[in-house]
Amino acid sequence: MLSAFLPGLLLGLSLIVAIGAQNAFVLRQGLRGEHVLAVCLVCALSDAVLILAGVGGFAQAGAWVPWLEPVLRYGGAAFLLVYGLRSFRAAVRADGALMPAEAVPAGLGATLATCLALTWLNPHVYLDTVVLVGSVSIQFTGNKGAFALGAMAASFTFFFSLGYGARLLRPVFARPGAWRVLDGGIGAVMVAIAVTLVA
Repeated sequence: MLSAFLPGLLLGLSLIVAIGAQNAFVLRQGLRGEHVLAVCLVCALSDAVLILAGVGGFAQAGAWVPWLEPVLRYGGAAFLLVYGLRSFRAAVRADGALMPAEAVPAGLGATLATCLALTWLNPHVYLDTVVLVGSVSIQFTGNKGAFALGAMAASFTFFFSLGYGARLLRPVFARPGAWRVLDGGIGAVMVAIAVTLVA
């Protein structure tokens, strides 16, 4: 079980840590101390639903179409390799710090609506959580549940750490060098997972 849980956790962390609108929104809410619990829960639970859809859907599709597994495995490896190389490039070229989105509404309803829109209307989230996590899960026959739990644990860990740790992280991630280290780490994990997929 641990052999499937850890790859799920590492893949989930690698995908979710990338700088984007959703993470900037969570960071901003954390820095302001507004609706942090609700925002973190919405993001993490949304990821959990998408991860389950990816793992469950790809399990069914793999049973119906036997050639789908190798195609998805090598396609996923190629995507991870490109994503990893892109992270390495971002680490080399990083020249600015993360700036959270401006004009975030203060009301709970408006804040959650913004959070849901950033999560569910972003096509990249489907690529990461449904397509990529779902395709990688195929290699963990009999342990897909543990793999999915690992990916979900990554989402809960990251969003709550970002939301509640934002005040502590602000001085660190105000420096471009911190993002270089982070992007370099993401690239290393992505390339390592791509290698294990084809090895």
